[in-house]
Amino acid sequence: MSSFSLPFTSRARVRAASSTLGPWMLLAASWAACGDDSSSPGNTAGSDGTGNGNAGTDSGDAGTGGTGNNGGGGGGSSVEPDPTKDCGTPSDPAVPELELTPLVDGLTRPILLTQPPGESERLFVVEKNGFVRIVQGGALSPDPFLDLEEEVSERFDEMGLLGLAFHPDYAQNRRFYVYYSTIDGGQHISRIAEYTALADDPDVADVASERVLLEVEQPEDNHNGGHLAFGSDGFLYIALGDGGGGGDQHGDIGNGQNLQTLLGKLLRIDVDGSGAGPNGNYAIPAGNLTADGALPEIWSYGWRNPWRYSFDACTGDMYIADVGQSAFEEVDFEPAQTGGRNYGWRLMEAEECFNPNSGCDAAAQNLTLPVASYGRNLGQSITGGYVYRGSAIPALRGTYLYADYQSARFFALRMANGAVATPQADITDNLNPDDNLDGISSFGQDTAGNLYVVEYGGAVYRIDAE
Repeated sequence: MSSFSLPFTSRARVRAASSTLGPWMLLAASWAACGDDSSSPGNTAGSDGTGNGNAGTDSGDAGTGGTGNNGGGGGGSSVEPDPTKDCGTPSDPAVPELELTPLVDGLTRPILLTQPPGESERLFVVEKNGFVRIVQGGALSPDPFLDLEEEVSERFDEMGLLGLAFHPDYAQNRRFYVYYSTIDGGQHISRIAEYTALADDPDVADVASERVLLEVEQPEDNHNGGHLAFGSDGFLYIALGDGGGGGDQHGDIGNGQNLQTLLGKLLRIDVDGSGAGPNGNYAIPAGNLTADGALPEIWSYGWRNPWRYSFDACTGDMYIADVGQSAFEEVDFEPAQTGGRNYGWRLMEAEECFNPNSGCDAAAQNLTLPVASYGRNLGQSITGGYVYRGSAIPALRGTYLYADYQSARFFALRMANGAVATPQADITDNLNPDDNLDGISSFGQDTAGNLYVVEYGGAVYRIDAE
């Protein structure tokens, strides 16, 4: 993403907001019917300070997915879908007619929406300046759930409070996790910390409860990654960018390929364990990368700046959006609990050689290629989304939705059995036909499977059937 400074605008072609949130909230009581795939900042990212080069000419066709499992590790049983869910997929691969329903505005640089497991009413929105806000009944609560404004640094556009994830047992233990940028002695640090909500007031977090799990020194101010999410295995996944600058010019091979740094990696840790990390506040799960010399937290590597990843609620498969350098934005796919993969950066940008710019061989080097990519003619800072698993739009089930922060273009694809079933399609004319939505910093998902679009200018919309 070139910047996080676009002004707020409410010009999107959307349906008028209803006076109440309506029937969609009732869906949470029974969860959403899931679609199976068997039948068919950050967005803080793109600015490098060195320029992004000439625009690419890629037409946006889906890439060919690799299956590399470089370095070993990453074992794990397959994820069984909830037997109470309908895992059928619509026979028609076309995306149904959709629209954006305004939910709330007046936020300050929002970059994430999520909901604690088991809840159906409160939605939590992350503001990059250090606040977590609660949306309930279509209204924004006046007081923040969490206030980290004094700790969070926004010295550069891509810094700030970037991630939030609630513990799978949040209803019992009130624990949640954040990723934020801070400055210590002039050094830019990415910090992952645990907090708890107050026992006597669930709408307020106990700031004094902070327990730091991990801190990573950043050589530059951009490419911080920042997303946090719990997988179907119950472990916390953490996205870290390559350390910033342009072209991953860090050492002989770049941070993305260096297994002795956490930068340019997806990490996986057990927050319920102890003994690992600088503070001993987490454990290392079995199945992480096992290559010689690899830091034990590493789950996968070869990332430039993953800006939002998510897990399919039915299958546990992982979808990761990685912001490109000069020519391509990419979507990567990882079958459930299959770690140890090398996704290529800086050897490759999407399907093309990058450094070296010739002679790379994805198959010989056991690199996992993206399942979709698009060129600079369609955008320059990808924002990852979610696979739709709600009940309100049956024809959308099993479809992965994502967008581009800079161009405000929306895309969709569908996977089946680990391969592309319905190639990447540009659905901007469906969701943003008048090109009125700007700065798509994130998507969001509630426990009923409904999806949301977060606009960096300050608004949140729900994706509904037209």
